[in-house]
Amino acid sequence: MRSIVADAGAIQALRAQVERLQGRRLDVPVLPVPSALAELLPGGGLRPGSSYSLGRSTSLLFALLARPSQDGSWCAAVGMPHLGVEAARSAGVDLARLVLVPDPGERWLAVTAAIADVLPVVAVRPPARAKDADISRLAARMREREAVLLVQGPWPQTEAMIDVGDPSWSGIGEGYGVLDGRELTVTVTSRRFPSPRTGRVLLPDASGAVSALGETASVAAPLAPFVPLRAAG
Repeated sequence: MRSIVADAGAIQALRAQVERLQGRRLDVPVLPVPSALAELLPGGGLRPGSSYSLGRSTSLLFALLARPSQDGSWCAAVGMPHLGVEAARSAGVDLARLVLVPDPGERWLAVTAAIADVLPVVAVRPPARAKDADISRLAARMREREAVLLVQGPWPQTEAMIDVGDPSWSGIGEGYGVLDGRELTVTVTSRRFPSPRTGRVLLPDASGAVSALGETASVAAPLAPFVPLRAAG
């Protein structure tokens, strides 16, 4: 019995040490994502206090924002002036919980950090490479606030890198038909995996969202409109 108690104490001490080093709790629940993506991500969702590097696919970004926004988490998109609001709605993003800052200017990193103080999910498309010291400060703030950072483009020290490729459309016959779905391969690379994880998905599927091949898609309910915000000059 003593050895069991001692082992439990050692585990708790080790957990506390890791949490201090990483600046975040390991037992914080992840933010949900569609099941087709949850199977590929470390922890099965978006880990609070972490950053993720994404490819340039807007459909992938919408797929990651959809479930958190539907479940009540406020989300922001920074530096994406051409982001399609109707496309986001069709993909299941709750526009009533989406804040847009299309043109943050040269202070895009400071704007991103300020938004991370109040919103749990922040997506950004960096217009330029940030300094390592600024990135470290932003990472510390994300961990402190337990916010999730989704970066369209390369980003250091990410929880995972997520990208899509090998697209093929369905619904087209020999010169006729209607496009009704697109198959993609999602690849997730993480230091937590010995090798990348891949999965074939429909993105968009018949409902406009994402689903694994063979998975029955559910049609999302209509979502409320939103009001875009602009960064202070």
